[in-house]
Order: sequence, then C-alpha cells, then structure tokens
Amino acid sequence: MTQPSNQSNKQLIQQSPEQAYLRVWDLPVRIFHWLIVLLFVTAYVTHTLGADYFIYHLWSGYAMLVSVSFRILWGVVGTHHARFSNFVRNPIATIKYVLSIFKKTDKPYAGHNPLGAIMVIILLPALLVQAITGLFTNDEIFNLGPLYAYVSDELSLSLTSLHRQLFYWIAGAVILHIVAVLCHQFLKRDKIIGAMFTGKKTAKGLETEKSISSSKLWLAVILVIVLSLMLAWVVINAPEAVSDLDY
Repeated sequence: MTQPSNQSNKQLIQQSPEQAYLRVWDLPVRIFHWLIVLLFVTAYVTHTLGADYFIYHLWSGYAMLVSVSFRILWGVVGTHHARFSNFVRNPIATIKYVLSIFKKTDKPYAGHNPLGAIMVIILLPALLVQAITGLFTNDEIFNLGPLYAYVSDELSLSLTSLHRQLFYWIAGAVILHIVAVLCHQFLKRDKIIGAMFTGKKTAKGLETEKSISSSKLWLAVILVIVLSLMLAWVVINAPEAVSDLDY
C-alpha cells in the first residue's frame, strides 16, 4: 500500500477535530484576567472586614494598579488579539453587530466582539481610577492612603468618596459582563470561559482569523517588573501621611 505523502498527513492533521482551534489569548492576558478578578474580590472582602485588614486591602490595590496598568500597555504592545487596535470598533460597526444579534446573523469573533470591546474599555479605565484614588484615601478613623500627604484632607475625602462610589458602578458592570459571558457560554454555545483558561478557541467560523505564534512572555515580565518598581518608588518616597484629623 502506498504511504500518504507528508503533505497529505499535514492536511489530515489540520482537518482533525482535535486540531481545529486557534490560539487566541496569550498567557499574560489569561493570567492577568483572572488575577484582576481575584484582586477585585479580595479588595472588597478586606474592605468589609474592617480597619484591621486595611494592609491587605492596600496590597490588593497595589497589585490591581500594576495589573490594570499592564493590561492597558499590553493592549498596545501585546499579541494580536490582545491589542485594542484589533478589537475596538467604531460606533457604526458596533451598532451593526447589535442589530445582527437580534437578527441572529451575528458572526463569531476570535477575540472580543464589539460589545465585549466596549466592556473592556469601560472596565480598565474604571479599575485604574479606582486603584489610583485608593492611594489618596482617608477613612477618617485610623487609615490613610500611602499618597495622602500629596493632597489636602478635603481633597482626600472627596477622592475617598469617589473610590467608594465607583466600586458599585464597577460591580454593576462586572455583573453585566458575567451575564453576557454566561449567555455566550450556554445560549450561543460559544466556549469563551474555557478559552480564557486554555487560550484556544474553536476554528469553526474563524477561518479568516489567525493564531498567535507566541505569548511574548519575556516582554510581559519586563513590563510587570518596571511597573512594580515604579509604583514601589512612588510609595516609598512619598511623604509620611498624617491626617489633619490628628491635630
């Protein structure tokens, strides 16, 4: 019997169900996606537990600031599907996508679909503001943010109020995001939850899309180290925080 050629073998492998996927989400995107989820929950829990857990709340805020800053930078220099330029659409394209959902003619996307892109560009800046305002907070009892000394007590209280109120807006957006994800997962049979663990999506309907060839892990590590060192330098060199309420 004649043995199949190497080209025939290659075609058989490509056509097999086990190989019918695209590598979409790189390792840094997946790690920081779930890390941001964990940090958001941790920040909430440590806040509700009271002043004795403020240090843990503070450290979760530091980690959140680094994580969100990294994800924003990664949206510029990261892998193909992680970059904003490859998933943020103009308003007209987004409206057309919404209409296609009602007509049941919407197409699958390798990365974020237009509505998912809107959620990303809402949540990332909101989380960044939330983390930054936390550096200037004042609970009027025991605890001060590490950068409190750079602002007046009045401004610190205003930023503290924003920090608290913004949480509920972010929580609302997160709930909406979870509902959308569950709808995709169970109603549209789009396995996007698994993709955020494995980084892979089924190639069906995505024949014109491309797999990423590398996670650019080395670049991600450099960015995280630089961001962490910058934050550490700012916090360490900040003046000692003493509230006006102490006098």
